[in-house]
Amino acid sequence: MKNFIDYVLQFGNLNQQQIDLISKKTTELILQKDDYFLEAGKVSKQFGFIIDGITRVSYYNNKGEEITKYFIEENNILVDLESFENELPSIAYVQAITDCKMIVFSKKDWQELLNTILGFDAIVFKIISKALLQKIERRSSIVSENGTTRYLAFLETYPNLANRIPLSYLASYLGMTQSSLSRIRKNIR
Repeated sequence: MKNFIDYVLQFGNLNQQQIDLISKKTTELILQKDDYFLEAGKVSKQFGFIIDGITRVSYYNNKGEEITKYFIEENNILVDLESFENELPSIAYVQAITDCKMIVFSKKDWQELLNTILGFDAIVFKIISKALLQKIERRSSIVSENGTTRYLAFLETYPNLANRIPLSYLASYLGMTQSSLSRIRKNIR
């Protein structure tokens, strides 16, 4: 819980009573490797924060190929915002690629916090804005580059992930085959 409060306090101030209220609304969630936090076609019912572990967001393209859009690691929020806010079915899968420990808020409890804590909505807006900007920056930096440059950019952006995620997911994220990624990694060493 401390990780989440420290994270939130980067974006605004809360008093102890507000922190206590937030703490009372959390539930700890443990996902085993390969478990889903959210599946495509289902409505997101939880707002999460990853304490430990890595998840990936993926979808299937029109050829039926699974594509990894991005990874979310420790000390980051985890929510399909459009699905959660608008109660729409998600178009993505959110899957644990390592064992994960997180805290989650139900939609009802999250809404109650937004309605009860003065200024919490402004803090949440800053958190979500930062997360969306990170997502855009991470994706746009790899789109137009060659494979080696994309891989090196990944290592710079996610220095702690390369050895913690399966090669197949990393290759999918980088838009290349596993054998191409293996060749690039071998040439860099």
